[in-house]
Amino acid sequence: MHITQLNRECLLHLFSFLDKNSRKNLAKTCHKLLEVFQDPLLWSLLNFHSPVELKKDNFLLGPALKHLSICWYSERVKVCNIEDWMKNSFQKDFCNRHENTVSDFLLEVCNRCPNLLSLTLSGCGHVTDDSILLLLRSCPRLSTLKLENCVRITDRTLQAVTLHGDSLHTLHVDFCRNITRAGLERVREKRPSVVLRAERSANMIPDSRPENKLLLEKASRKLVQL
Repeated sequence: MHITQLNRECLLHLFSFLDKNSRKNLAKTCHKLLEVFQDPLLWSLLNFHSPVELKKDNFLLGPALKHLSICWYSERVKVCNIEDWMKNSFQKDFCNRHENTVSDFLLEVCNRCPNLLSLTLSGCGHVTDDSILLLLRSCPRLSTLKLENCVRITDRTLQAVTLHGDSLHTLHVDFCRNITRAGLERVREKRPSVVLRAERSANMIPDSRPENKLLLEKASRKLVQL
């Protein structure tokens, strides 16, 4: 039997075992397999491991998407975790392109994936509070939100959770250095049913402007002299 003689359910099941690139390559072989590739039922789960993957056309975003994971840890991406004022012009240009890619992709998720249930973002240095706020508003069924080492996430995201996280039952904000203990306590107070985890976040050194750091250094020197 030729693969194209299988019914739609069998083909969808076979496609589900393939990664995104393999699905796309197989879909190029004939019109019937292309239709299977374009079936929304095939795209309920998406995993990405580099910013470049977000710009490929080897996947579909749609109402069927339930679980989304964007995690990367490459050496180049670590540049995005540096405070903006410390970056040179090359690093700033690189980060601007990266930021646009991530923001545009998350905006597409907001517009096309209203049934999203879980979202994991790890090492995404350009995910902003505004993006998370829009996701919470656009995906009212979101029940699991896991953020790890997302340096731009602040207490504004925690406030958005208290206002719009009606379906949320799991929230992780691990190693997010600009999260404060006060923000975490606010979530515990306003959303006591949410399982909250914030490993190291409230104990890390937050970002600050160069002039603020200079004032702190001067104050420290005075204390030492006294």
